[in-house]
Amino acid sequence: MDISHIEHIGIAVKSIENSLPYYEKILGLKCYNIEEVADQKVKTAFFKVGQTKIELLEPTSEESTIAKFIEKKGEGVHHIAFAVPDVADALAEAEAKGVQLIDKAPRGGAEGLQIAFLHPKSTCSVLTELCQ
Repeated sequence: MDISHIEHIGIAVKSIENSLPYYEKILGLKCYNIEEVADQKVKTAFFKVGQTKIELLEPTSEESTIAKFIEKKGEGVHHIAFAVPDVADALAEAEAKGVQLIDKAPRGGAEGLQIAFLHPKSTCSVLTELCQ
């Protein structure tokens, strides 16, 4: 798989508004984008740290995967995302190597990226996202 860098680290939070002061006032980061991804039932906020981004994920529905994650495990690191030149190719390669896929095909994500997830049962218990 041709991974160029860590695209972002996703962190599940109950409230972006309540989390912003820590990232901005304590860590000194600047939130440069907040957007809702309606089909994923999530609101996101992004910060740049060098080439990598931090993505805060706030559920917009009790049925969202982020709401379920927070209910089960609490707030915290949700996933790591890797940048690849072609998500469809990376999915095919992962599946050919026996990795269980959550997404069989790329789909739209925040910031206009094409994304897909690999199941943590096949990735050493770390939810892995591929981004293009």
